[in-house]
Amino acid sequence: MTTYTREAVEQLSSSLGEPEWMREFRLQAFEEYEKLPVPTTSDEPWRRTDIRRFKLDDIGPSLNGDGSAEGLPLYLGEQLTEDATGGILVEADGKVVKFELDEAASDQGVIFCDMQTAVREHSELVQKHFMNEGVQVNEGKFAAMHGAFWRGGTFLYVPRGVKAPPMHSALWSNSGKTYSHTLVVLEEGAEAVLIDEYASESHSGQAIHNGVVELLVRDAASLVYVSLQDFGSNMWQFSHERGRVGRDAKLDWVISVMGSGLTKSFQTVELDGQGSWARMSGLFFGSRRQHFDLDTQQNHNAPDSVSDLLYKGALKNRARSVWQGMIKALPDSQRIDGFQANRNLLLEKTARADSIPGLEIEADDVRCTHASTIGQIDQHEVFYLMARGIPRQTAIQMVVEGFFAPVMARIPFDGVRQRIASQIVERVG
Repeated sequence: MTTYTREAVEQLSSSLGEPEWMREFRLQAFEEYEKLPVPTTSDEPWRRTDIRRFKLDDIGPSLNGDGSAEGLPLYLGEQLTEDATGGILVEADGKVVKFELDEAASDQGVIFCDMQTAVREHSELVQKHFMNEGVQVNEGKFAAMHGAFWRGGTFLYVPRGVKAPPMHSALWSNSGKTYSHTLVVLEEGAEAVLIDEYASESHSGQAIHNGVVELLVRDAASLVYVSLQDFGSNMWQFSHERGRVGRDAKLDWVISVMGSGLTKSFQTVELDGQGSWARMSGLFFGSRRQHFDLDTQQNHNAPDSVSDLLYKGALKNRARSVWQGMIKALPDSQRIDGFQANRNLLLEKTARADSIPGLEIEADDVRCTHASTIGQIDQHEVFYLMARGIPRQTAIQMVVEGFFAPVMARIPFDGVRQRIASQIVERVG
């Protein structure tokens, strides 16, 4: 018997005290959810990711926020930027367990809060943007499910011309079912930094995180968005993420995927305005039987736009990664510069990486390039270091750190680099 029902949608909306428009939005999304099929390997985006073992109805939606902050690690929400954090939001299964906001930022009109509060207290603003310009509910079964059953997440709004201090949000999943939503809106000329963390312990039984991220960067605005994922090994993560970048605006997007048993993520940047710029920097490290499938899109919808993507991943044991990338240029998107590269390092022969770059160019005055590599760890490099008295495990660690160095250099915060580096060292061992 399915646990994802219309009655469950109504119960969730009622328990959260939502306005009528959100209840209707959820019900419309549920209708889409019922119509859309569960993806299979017959669908091109899912061809290399089989989710037949995932028992979705055994998990169900999060109706009561029935998790707790038990086991929440101290590092979640700690400052990772050189500049003082202006806001901290920590949630456990969609319930707020810690919240702080600098008064000076609030006085400037910056809104930073959990999504449930945003829907109630800033209803018109959220309604205007929620799954409207960014991710759409008809993008797939899991996008529609999210629209119907989302709970918790982060809302950041920065008014025109305001430079907000760094904001930091963190999600702890304890119940095994989380559906968080991140919505960032930067008005013209605004600047912001948001660090978004996701984590859980490993438990027996399957768990789900079905998330959506929407990053709306208006003309001449600048956003740095950092996503750090370290879920437990029983987590099945499905996410739809989209950034829209206006004229002369900038989006610097950093993605780290270290946890979960399986991750299927759609990450898209839409370069909508002339002179828009976006950089996507991704890192992942898989071990045991982890499976990461990262599907990226760089859509140049305007001339003189620039996109730069570099994803690097290391794999050991029987881990597997899939990266599918596409740069797309519309007919009027002249003088664009699009680049994508995916580099993969296999620490053991049992690991596997698939790397599939792509170009779809409909303009004739462009510079678009792509590159992908998959290779075993260089034993000559390891031997060279061991010959100088360095233990083998340390030598391997040094080689792996050197492999990740080019993408680590693109991360603008030392605290973030240190966090990721420590996770890499832990996984190498």
